Formats: sequence, C-alpha cells, structure tokens
Amino acid sequence: MTDVTDVSAETADKRDPAGTADTSAQAGPRYRVVEYALILKPRVMSLVVFTAWVGLMMAPGAIDLVPATVAILCIAVGAGASGAINMWYDRDIDLIMSRTANRPIPAGRLNPWEALTFGVFLSVGSVITMATWVNQPAAIILALTILYYVFIYTVWLKRRTPQNIVIGGASGALPPMIGWAAVTGDVGLGAVALFLIIFLWTPPHTWALALFRRGDYENAGVPMLPVVAGERETRKQIVIYTVFMVASTAIPFGIGMSSWLYAAGATVLGIEFLRRAWRMWKQADEAAARPLFLFSIFYLFMIFLLLLADKGLMALVNA
Repeated sequence: MTDVTDVSAETADKRDPAGTADTSAQAGPRYRVVEYALILKPRVMSLVVFTAWVGLMMAPGAIDLVPATVAILCIAVGAGASGAINMWYDRDIDLIMSRTANRPIPAGRLNPWEALTFGVFLSVGSVITMATWVNQPAAIILALTILYYVFIYTVWLKRRTPQNIVIGGASGALPPMIGWAAVTGDVGLGAVALFLIIFLWTPPHTWALALFRRGDYENAGVPMLPVVAGERETRKQIVIYTVFMVASTAIPFGIGMSSWLYAAGATVLGIEFLRRAWRMWKQADEAAARPLFLFSIFYLFMIFLLLLADKGLMALVNA
C-alpha cells in the first residue's frame, strides 16, 4: 500500500512550523469529513482495491456476494488506515515537500493525533471484520500488509535507504493475495504471480515520479534513488526493473492462469512500456519521466483488466 500515486502539488496557506495541525484552521463538520477522507489517500486506495478485486475474481473457486463485498471493503479500509498512519508519521517531511504540503495535517486542517487514532481504529476494525465475515488467512495477510507498510516501509525504510521503495513495495503488492485468500483460504501460485507483477512494477513507477520530484525528496532528506545515486543510475535501474516487470507479466499465461487474449495484450503493453523507458534513458532529462510515470498507472490497470477480460472470455468459450 505504498504511497505512489498521490501527486498533489498544491501548497498550504497555513502551516505549523513544527509540522502539527493548527486546529483553528479547521472548518465545519462537513469539511472535517473531507479531511478525514483525504488522509485515507483515496487515489492510492482505488488502485489497491482494483488489484485486490482482480485477485479475488481470478482465484479458483467461488465466494458469496456478502463475504466478497466485505473483503473488498476491508481491504479498502485497511489501505486507507495505512495511509492515515503514514500521514501522521510523515507530517514533518510532508510539510517540506510541495506535493504533500497541502495534505490535511501539514496544512493545519486536521490534528495529527486525530489522524493516528482514526488510522489505528480503522486498521484494527478492518482486520477483525475480515476475520469474522470472510476468513482468517485473508485477515492475517491484511494485518501483515498494514504492519509492513507502517513499520517496515514508513518507519524503517523510507528515510534510511534508497531501496525503500523496492523492499517496501511488497506492501502494495499484497492486496491481490488478500483477495485471492478471501476465496480460497490460502495463497496459490496465481496469487504469487499477481504479487510479483506489482512488486516489480513499483520501482520504475515510483522512481519515475522521483525523477521529476527530486527537489522535494532532496529538501526533505528522503534518500530516494535520484537523490542518492543520481539521475543516470535511476534511469538505468528503471530500464532494468521494467525488463523484469514485463517478463513477469508472462507468468499468468505460462502457468495456465490466462490465455492468448491476455498474452497478446500484455505483450503490446510491455513493448510500449519498454519503449517509453528506453526513450527516457536516451533523452536523459526529467521531461520524459512524467509521461512514463503516468503511463505506468495506465499500464498496471490494463494488465489487471486484461486478466479479468481473458477469464471472462474463456468462461464464455467453455460454457
């Protein structure tokens, strides 16, 4: 559930130098509801929910509508809770970075301890609800996802190593496994394939963002790869990870999880991703990084959409 798609670039009008909220800046109840919604990182949550839903739909077996709905809601709430706790912990550096300075806490519209309490409450509630209404394996993976994002990525890795997004990216790759486990009660090879695609997608996606937001990370002291190793090394690593990511998208076809429709679509998308990554490498400027970042979001969405479309088509053919 890594913070990889929140690219707001507005700055705040009111800021607390200590990075804590100025509650006098808060508006009425309706606006407070909006601020609570914003700390759940809805744009990040939407991609998490979609990949989790695909994991649920791709899993062998069947699941009733109620537990399926509850599972997806719990994953959404768990992802949002992780985002709220992340915003509480990162409020000091969020205040410095232009793309995050207008978030509710650094902008002074929400008290940080309210955000923390809200995040913890939703985290515990989502896991308990998953265990009660769906099954324990899915609840355990959901709990591990939240804990990994908060303690391994946010607290430990993010401010210490340029490999933060590589290791920490595992949390964002786990939602399809949760969806899969909600149906089967375990983690199969297909779930691992979905995990691997997102895991290898995360570095080129996030490093492309870091290339054109390098100044933000540098000012905040976050050791993203462009800050520590330079832009040339970052572009090289993006190309390397893109090759492995595109290769990983062949796994669903290789294990019989999908058929020719998915394979053809994934090949076309992969070639386009490689072309864009190579162009970014050759141009050697920030101008090519932003289009690659935006395309990477579209790419992941389409890969998972193709998996669903392929499964639906094969079900009709075999009916």
